[in-house]
Amino acid sequence: MEQYPYQPPEPHRPGGSDQGVADGHGAREGSGDAAPAQVHPNGHGHSGRPGHTHGHSHSHGPAAPVSKHLRKVIAAILVPFTAAVLVGLVVLWPGSAPAHKRSGVGFDRQTQQATVTRVVEVSCKSVNASGGTPAGDPATAEGTAAQQQGGGTCKKATVQVDTGKDKGRTFTEIVQPDQTRQLHRGEKVVVAYEPSAPRELQYAVTDVDRKFPMALLAGIFAVAVVVVGRLRGVMALVALAVSFLVLTLFILPAILEGANPLVVAVVGSSAIMLIALYMCHGLSARTSVAVLGTLISLSLIGALGSLFIGWAALTGNTDDSTGLIHGLYPSIDMSGLLLAGVIIGSLGVLDDVTVTQTSAVWELHEANPSMGWRGLYRAGIRIGRDHIASVVNTLVLAYAGAALPLLLLFSIAQSSVGTVANSELVAEEIVRTLVGSIGLVASVPVTTVLAALVVSADRTGPAAAAPAGAQPAPARGGRGRRRKQ
Repeated sequence: MEQYPYQPPEPHRPGGSDQGVADGHGAREGSGDAAPAQVHPNGHGHSGRPGHTHGHSHSHGPAAPVSKHLRKVIAAILVPFTAAVLVGLVVLWPGSAPAHKRSGVGFDRQTQQATVTRVVEVSCKSVNASGGTPAGDPATAEGTAAQQQGGGTCKKATVQVDTGKDKGRTFTEIVQPDQTRQLHRGEKVVVAYEPSAPRELQYAVTDVDRKFPMALLAGIFAVAVVVVGRLRGVMALVALAVSFLVLTLFILPAILEGANPLVVAVVGSSAIMLIALYMCHGLSARTSVAVLGTLISLSLIGALGSLFIGWAALTGNTDDSTGLIHGLYPSIDMSGLLLAGVIIGSLGVLDDVTVTQTSAVWELHEANPSMGWRGLYRAGIRIGRDHIASVVNTLVLAYAGAALPLLLLFSIAQSSVGTVANSELVAEEIVRTLVGSIGLVASVPVTTVLAALVVSADRTGPAAAAPAGAQPAPARGGRGRRRKQ
């Protein structure tokens, strides 16, 4: 390439054009590098003709809006998808959850708030012989062991009911010495109520009241998000609240009414995705590309999840909670419920990956507008590889942490790795982790290539109107050295 000598700029002439070579488009397309002899890396263009002016194209702040044509293309995809989600919400919107007779097991029982008013130490042998009520749910291993405890020093707690029709009523609770949860005077507790039991056995302590520390922790989280994120943090909290409302008002009741869990999860997660992304990141082409990348990745997760859950013969009915759900609502498809959980669980991490990749490509384009889509993709995918490593590791450790007691139980039993992995309890978590991770990995190149194609195809401004045969303007020789980007 011929290097042009330095020519001093000429003064501005009245009536002269104010349009230089904008956006650095005089550079050769199709590669990530600009031609230094023609266009300055920072987007400076020089006409080289008498009466020329010096045009700048520095990009600061938010990205410029994309062209009208690209907006139409994106809208042609997202508008029908959004309409389909709204139709799905209307068609599947549930009424009230179907009523059932309480079983008295687990969460399916009446509870009231209570306070421990008095605690005294007594002999375990005397209270067990006298027919006192040991603390602990007899349906659990801990409660059974407590009832079988025969010696040592126990605690006899007096508990007063604070809510319900029996407000003010007291009962006694025996706490065995080897129980993990010991009662203390003044402690707020949750008690289960069984109206069909004998009067002295109608109430039993099942848990502690931890509303205050949980509310305090939620408040600290909200303050941290707002302090760091400012307005964006406020919008993120609003989006989180809306997501919770969609989950509790639509997804859960619709599944209980007997709707297909997979269809409900797809419609509900799509609604959450649209609300969360556009509310947090604004209505823009950048956000729309992130939505498209998330949608494609969710579709892949749904397809792989459906294939391998069926192939591995996973029923989704593996513990007490799912067993109780199946007993109360036999019409619910438990394997479909498992797949719905995989899709919803992957959505939050997918949003993070797709938004990050889209923003990275947009910023790369802002830093070097002359970079073609291949160069943008190569630079963006390098960022994405680092993101993949951290996100996949985070997802695997999150699932492993949730299943840690189960894994510990297998370790105690000295089971082999093959035996552990083949059990349905662990196989569910493996399928959940690997399917979600595959979707996350796929979201990086998918979102990166979409963002690169969209941002590089955008040609707004005066340079887009330049004649096809126009020659690129020479650069000033005195500025041939690149600045660091």
